[in-house]
Amino acid sequence: MRTLLSLADIDQGEVDFEAVIRSPDVLARVLLVLPDLVWWASDGEEHGSSEAGDNPAECLPIRVFDWGRPLDRAEPFIASLGSDPAAVRWDLDAWPEVPEAGLDAIPQKYAYLTLTVNSRDLYQHEPSPDHTVHVHARDRNGDQLARVHWLAAQVGGRFTGRVELAPL
Repeated sequence: MRTLLSLADIDQGEVDFEAVIRSPDVLARVLLVLPDLVWWASDGEEHGSSEAGDNPAECLPIRVFDWGRPLDRAEPFIASLGSDPAAVRWDLDAWPEVPEAGLDAIPQKYAYLTLTVNSRDLYQHEPSPDHTVHVHARDRNGDQLARVHWLAAQVGGRFTGRVELAPL
């Protein structure tokens, strides 16, 4: 992820977190990273939420939807998760122009990187023992795959996934 992020314009970037926290140990570690965590009980807000001032440890499992955090919170959050599933999305300023690869700049509205932790999909429905990188890049010329293939090559990999339209 660090290499991919180094290729993006992230001066004003921020990071968003979505997770399902099931254990008190994971919750304690996450709260060290994000003491004012935004969450609600998996059974629904009426069973507990950060907005109501409830104790998250008494409402497990909880769902986390915490957005607009500083970039430096991402790695500690990921390290705190253990085997619980999550999605960490870096909201980039842009994917810069790469003239030698024929790639135009992609503005902030369409420039994201998401790491799904212990999950294959963006919504934590497909459990996995590892992580998956999702590249969000909507090119005005309609050639999103050119950017994805170029990024994969920059990290010594190749595109092995599938193209999906995801609501942002």
